[in-house]
Amino acid sequence: MRETGPPRTRTKQEEPVSAPDLAPVRPGRALLLENIHADARTLLSEAGWEVETASGALDEAELAERLDGVSLLGIRSQTQVTAKVLEAATDLRAVGAFCIGTNQIDLFAAAAHGVAVFNAPYSNTRSVVELALAEIIALTRRLTVKDRAMHEGVWDKSAAGSHEVRGRRLGIVGYGNIGSQLSVVAEALGLSVFFYDTTDKLALGNARRCGSLHELLEIVDVVTLHVDGRSSNLGFFGEAEFSRMRPGSIFLNLSRGFVVDHEALSRHIRSGHIAGAAIDVFPTEPKGSGQGFESELRGLPNVILTPHVGGSTEEAQEDIGRFVAAKLRDYALHGATTLSVNLPTLGTETTPGTVRLAHLHRNVPGVLANINKVLAEAGVNIEGQQLATRGDLGYVVTDIAAHASEDVGRRLRELPETVRVRQLG
Repeated sequence: MRETGPPRTRTKQEEPVSAPDLAPVRPGRALLLENIHADARTLLSEAGWEVETASGALDEAELAERLDGVSLLGIRSQTQVTAKVLEAATDLRAVGAFCIGTNQIDLFAAAAHGVAVFNAPYSNTRSVVELALAEIIALTRRLTVKDRAMHEGVWDKSAAGSHEVRGRRLGIVGYGNIGSQLSVVAEALGLSVFFYDTTDKLALGNARRCGSLHELLEIVDVVTLHVDGRSSNLGFFGEAEFSRMRPGSIFLNLSRGFVVDHEALSRHIRSGHIAGAAIDVFPTEPKGSGQGFESELRGLPNVILTPHVGGSTEEAQEDIGRFVAAKLRDYALHGATTLSVNLPTLGTETTPGTVRLAHLHRNVPGVLANINKVLAEAGVNIEGQQLATRGDLGYVVTDIAAHASEDVGRRLRELPETVRVRQLG
């Protein structure tokens, strides 16, 4: 059964020419944007997909046009997958975010169209942690200032303003995968670790939890942000927070660009209240390498600016490329939704010698009984079945002895709760 869903309005040019309703899903076209690692292309190509790549991001109109006939999409942080894009991409089955964050994707709209979304929540954790530590050491030793002076021909052999990190107080805002690993490694270097998170998190090692963000800001020497991309974090750190930081402290943001007021940060650096900063993410970022970049922070002393490369090591990008591509492949071929961020979770186990029906639906009582009634009335024998739910969605995968008829597909598709039906294998 080819991938189907609720009826959609089509123009005459969009009418399918010769695609029987119950043709099993086969590998088709994949589009990988933003310089995703070559291992992703290799893995999908070996699984049968025709893979196209592009080095930069696409805007909404460009993306909608390029997704015609594309079943799998791979992006990083710059491409915005909006509701309008998803409405136009009638062939799209899954989106892979080859990064940690998924706030660039309309997850609700993706689920409504039966499009699975996957990301890489762990693959680049170490890379971000190492960059944060390197920047903390560089800023505390004022290496950026020394480096600039040397390039300008000035020999300034002085210890003024240069400190060891050992014994200094590190404040971590956001104690998730990155924040907690940074906590452990930083403590091994001799830093005293304090953290703040809006949810209850277990402290690792000797780290101490602060009851509020303001409490943390008033006691630490270094503040580093590792918060997620939820919309409520817009403008999370601004004038009030910088004012509460200790004089001569250091600030880092390797999380999301829109969480920090850069104008406020610039003022506090220029006044000397903040001794240094490292920023890897920005409210507005160029779509591709080589494009112009503007920021209030350019040219400021003891400020490190990097082009959103916290997770961009060769090791991390290779791991992410393999990990997310495998999730896309397994969902497309087997219906597996393990670690999907927007669909109910089911694993990859299949019954040998069977065909799989994957049915995504609205989570209301009686859907499973209705599915099984359709199969029973058609004389379809069920060899295995799995069900999972997530919020308003339910997901049933049913292993059957042979390919289902077109009539079975039509009846499943016409169930009022159906979001998308696919036959795999």
